Amino acid sequence: MAGTISRIRLENFMCHSSLDIELGQHVNFITGQNGSGKSAILTALCIAFGCRAKNTQRAATLKDFIKTGCSDAAIAVDINNQGEDAFKPDIYGNLIKLERRITKSSSSTILKDQHGRKVAHRKDDLNEIVEHFNIDVENPCVIISQDKSREFLHSGNDKDKFKFFFKATLLQRLKELLETIRDQVHKADSDVQELEKSIKPVMRELDELREKIKNMEHIEEIAHDIDNLKKKLAWSWVYEVDQQIEEQTVKLQKLKGRAPACQERIDRNTVVIDKLKKELIEKEENLRSLVGKTREENNMKKSMENNIAEAVKREIELEAEHERGAHMLQRKNGRLNQLQAQLRDFQMQHMQSTQAEASQMEKDMQNIQQQIDHLHSNVTRLREDENEFTAELSGIVKSINDISKEIAENDRRTKQIKSDIADLQRQQSNTVTAFGGQRVLKLLESIETNHKKFESPPIGPIGAHLQLASESWSVAVDSACGGLLDAFIVTCCKDLHVLRECASKVNFNNLRIIVYDFTRPRLIIPDGSLPTTEHPTVLSVIQSENHTVLNVLVDQGHAERQVLVKDYEVGKSLAFDDRMRNIKEVYTSDGDKIFSRRAVQTFYPPTSKKGRPNRLCSSLGEKIAELKNEAEGIQRTIVEKNGQKSKLVKDQCDLEQKIADSKRKREPEEHRLEKKILELDDAKRAFAEINRYAAVDNSELEEDIKKEKNIIVESEQLLQKIKVKLAAASREVNDRREAYKTFMDSVNEETGHRASANDELELIKRKLDAAEQEKAHYEGLMTTKVLPAIKMAEAEYADLQQLRQDNFKKASTICPESDMEALNNVAGSTPEQLSAKLNRLKQRFDQESRRHAESIDDLRALHDKKEQKILSKQQLYASFRLNINSCEKLLDLRWKKFQRNAGLLKRQLTWLFNEHLGKKGISGFTNVDYQNKVLSIELTMPQDASHDTIRDTRGLSGGERSFSTLCFALALHGMTEAPFRAMDEFDVFMDVVSRKISLDTLVDFAVAHGSQWIFITPHDISMVKPGDRVKKQQLAAPRG
Repeated sequence: MAGTISRIRLENFMCHSSLDIELGQHVNFITGQNGSGKSAILTALCIAFGCRAKNTQRAATLKDFIKTGCSDAAIAVDINNQGEDAFKPDIYGNLIKLERRITKSSSSTILKDQHGRKVAHRKDDLNEIVEHFNIDVENPCVIISQDKSREFLHSGNDKDKFKFFFKATLLQRLKELLETIRDQVHKADSDVQELEKSIKPVMRELDELREKIKNMEHIEEIAHDIDNLKKKLAWSWVYEVDQQIEEQTVKLQKLKGRAPACQERIDRNTVVIDKLKKELIEKEENLRSLVGKTREENNMKKSMENNIAEAVKREIELEAEHERGAHMLQRKNGRLNQLQAQLRDFQMQHMQSTQAEASQMEKDMQNIQQQIDHLHSNVTRLREDENEFTAELSGIVKSINDISKEIAENDRRTKQIKSDIADLQRQQSNTVTAFGGQRVLKLLESIETNHKKFESPPIGPIGAHLQLASESWSVAVDSACGGLLDAFIVTCCKDLHVLRECASKVNFNNLRIIVYDFTRPRLIIPDGSLPTTEHPTVLSVIQSENHTVLNVLVDQGHAERQVLVKDYEVGKSLAFDDRMRNIKEVYTSDGDKIFSRRAVQTFYPPTSKKGRPNRLCSSLGEKIAELKNEAEGIQRTIVEKNGQKSKLVKDQCDLEQKIADSKRKREPEEHRLEKKILELDDAKRAFAEINRYAAVDNSELEEDIKKEKNIIVESEQLLQKIKVKLAAASREVNDRREAYKTFMDSVNEETGHRASANDELELIKRKLDAAEQEKAHYEGLMTTKVLPAIKMAEAEYADLQQLRQDNFKKASTICPESDMEALNNVAGSTPEQLSAKLNRLKQRFDQESRRHAESIDDLRALHDKKEQKILSKQQLYASFRLNINSCEKLLDLRWKKFQRNAGLLKRQLTWLFNEHLGKKGISGFTNVDYQNKVLSIELTMPQDASHDTIRDTRGLSGGERSFSTLCFALALHGMTEAPFRAMDEFDVFMDVVSRKISLDTLVDFAVAHGSQWIFITPHDISMVKPGDRVKKQQLAAPRG
């Protein structure tokens, strides 16, 4: 295809000393680590096709692209020139060689033909090629650098999306071109205006010539006008003085009116000053009395503070004395209580010694025994009720525990189902994850990174290279092959060690690696080595494009001897009863393993969970739907069980409340029962010892008690006196504090009055100063301005009267005043104006008189010649003006077409955007606002039952947002034409799944579109489907 790039060579350019890279005609992937110089390739393309250094956003000048330590750099680009769109094939041939050399001081461009012969070197020749092939390297849809990729594709800003759209669709360039044309039209209009202005002096000359002719015809008329002007001038001096006298009269009246107003201000300020001086004297006297009162208040304040301190000191001493007396009284009361207790004990012993007391004690013991019996029956009954409630509660608790276990098991099963659904969804997006999860993806990336270390690329995982002839055998084949599906195959021991290192880097430590010769052909198994049965074997139901995979399954897994059957009964008959030759194991469709070794018959159930799809299953969508239905059923069961559990918990709470109520009733009864038993025991002991005590003399104890009571009474009286004194002292402290507070309130009030008096005094002083200043101002004004101005105005008025008399006499000698009415008076003209006009007329009269020798016919011929010349120029400028107006109309028409095309491109963007989104069942809309320069994207997801529109893409998942952005970019690509396109780090912010989807979509679009594509990425592209139109290249890692 004409215009595509076949080769790029770089020398001393940026980080490359020498780079030679060939490109395919369709899809090209260039990968490499960061710093390996991938982006330098696109920068070189931009520079080669004439882009400025600043526009690449990588350097300020071209010399900055020269590699450090080198003096120059070179870029060579080979452009295909075949087909019907070829550019001057008779000159360049099938290939155009573009060379760009850059030195420290200059740069040059050379165009060569297919044989290397120099054809052109001018920039215009390069621009002609660029325009012919429509190569716009500054268009982000042709070359999008990593900076533009971050700015446009991975930005959530609507303004950035609009810039991308506006620039990609060339609307920006077209708008700038139309604005440039409009500026040029405006400039042409300005030039025509200048030309039109340039003929105005000639037109003035023509007018002057006409005036000359007219003057020669009216020279007598000019003389008459001169006489009239002389009369007008004479009387204009009189009228001007009259006007000045009138103005001076008004001015004098105004000045005389100022004197009374000024005097009135002076008198008014004099009255205000006298009044303020009186108020100032009164305020100063009042303030002096307040200052003297303040000194007295300070002395009083110190005295009251000292009195309060003394009263507080007395109060503290009395409180201490009262506390000591209270402690002593407490000790005496304790001593009295001890003596009284001893006296009661002696008296009780004495009472027990009597017979009557013994009889009473027997009756008391009988009563206590009856109470004990009654309490014992109540306690027994309450315990029986409590045991009954406890037994019922145990049954409920057991039911609750069983239901809780069932709910927990269902929750665990729900989580497991969700985990299985997530695994299946990952497997649906990338089948490789079924054979090792995310670890195997990391391992494949590591293998891709270190692919140069392998003698031959490893094959694996084995399961990813297998396809089933029938979906019904997926579980059986998975059970038969087992861990062999996760294994990798290498061709030699060196590759084994390299693969071990790669697995260790990604923490895939238990990886199974099989060493097998990749050059061995497909194994041919003799019929005698196969089972003699009509049932299929594992080898017969699996398919693979790689014969090495099938050879390993035969050598390592005996796939040709593993027979598959539909159910257990058939498998049992085949393995145990028939005992056919060459059968190693029999597997049912459910994954059961059946085999016999000599006399031992063995049956193994499937190792995978029952009902779960295995890794070889292809109908993942149906399995996911089935698991979701199962999860919903389990969730309904959980809700039902939770309802049962809630009811049982409520019954449990009711029973616990009943048990607690019974316990609250039982425990007081038990306490009373124990108390009565103790009372009975005490009564029995007292009755047994009744005769052991004799009467005791207690007179000494009573004497001691009496003495202690007297001492307590004296102490209480003394304490009461101290308490009275303490109360008096407290009242005194409170009274003094209250008096101090009252005094301080009055002091504060007086302080406020004093501050207010100070403020009033300062205010009066300021008013007095202001009044004195205003009075002095008006007195000075009266003396220096008003009176002198009146005297000066009166003198000027007298001078004007005298001047009028003199001018009137002079004017009357020239002509009477009555003649001025016939001359339309002189209103509106000053003597200076009339004098100037008279001088001009005299000069004109003199000039015309001197020119009277000229022929009027010569003047008219000269007038006609100039008039014809001006007319021709006016016609020419009118044609210019007509062309400019036509250009403006055409420009307006083009601008309307531009706006209409912008609207069509807006709708085309939405159509193409929807077309790409529809591949995943998503619908969307792009809203382009040309006025506000924003572009927003709205999406409707298929799984959203409400069909609500998502206007903020941040609400989408990472994969959905990446896919919508990709569809937006592809829609723009579909709206533009270019022989080649390049994208740098377009997938930098994508995860592995989004990157795979994006890469597949880009490759399919690029192949269908037909133009050349160059994708540059630092990430692994092993998931890209290989093909004849896809070329992958990896740059060497940067040197440390």
